[in-house]
Amino acid sequence: MSFLLVMKAEVVRTLIIMRRYWLRTLIGMAMGYGMLLVLIAGFMVSRKEVTEAMQNKFGDPESATNFVLGFIVGMFAFGIVGMFTQGIQGMAGTGVLEQLCLSPHGLITNFMARSTVAAINSIFSSCIMVWLVTITVGGTLHFDAIALATLFILTFVNLLGFGFMMGGMVLVFKQVGQVAILIRMSLFALAIFAKEELLHQGWAMATLMHVLPIADASILIKHVLVHNQTLDGGAYVSVFQHPSMFFLVLSCVVWTTLGISFFKYMENLSRAKGTLGTY
Repeated sequence: MSFLLVMKAEVVRTLIIMRRYWLRTLIGMAMGYGMLLVLIAGFMVSRKEVTEAMQNKFGDPESATNFVLGFIVGMFAFGIVGMFTQGIQGMAGTGVLEQLCLSPHGLITNFMARSTVAAINSIFSSCIMVWLVTITVGGTLHFDAIALATLFILTFVNLLGFGFMMGGMVLVFKQVGQVAILIRMSLFALAIFAKEELLHQGWAMATLMHVLPIADASILIKHVLVHNQTLDGGAYVSVFQHPSMFFLVLSCVVWTTLGISFFKYMENLSRAKGTLGTY
């Protein structure tokens, strides 16, 4: 119940900000759309082929769409983890963190509600940008409401645990900005370049892809939206029957349990040292 109350308050706050600063929201989406097109032109084709590829809708539409999806998933991971690192640092600097600690709901409930609302907002705006870019490059997206809703929820839960781990480090060590940036950039790159082909490059590579957060989620989202749940040979494989789905669920359970437990331990340690609100 406390989670729903905090989430309701956060939804109201977010809607008020979006309505008050609607021009900033529209400009941000327009800038994101333009940035994605520039990245596609730069990464998907060489310099000599840029002009020809743009005249031919960026060359390979499926590769371009695949790249855009990876970029969006990477930005989603970048934002969720950043909310726990930069968000906690900002709250500690302004005194908001101490106020949240006095809340009867607790830090974990507050951050779960805040991150949930932020994730929903990010998914909504990202879907619009992906759709616009896909139309521009001449690609095709295959929509499956149940599969996508399940994947979005699992992706968020997968990142939630990892974000709590980073947030726990901020509570105790405070100055972890450089480490946080490196980890967020690594997740960003992993989401972009994660491909199903990497799962067939030996057991070591496959194990690494399954252990790392966001890798399985990125592969499955591309499997649904870009490949229409079909393999290279043309065989239809439902996303719920895909081997990566099992590892994604397992990763969600493991990372979330470890993340929340680690965050609670670091919070108690910071309280015992009397440095919880110090930055």
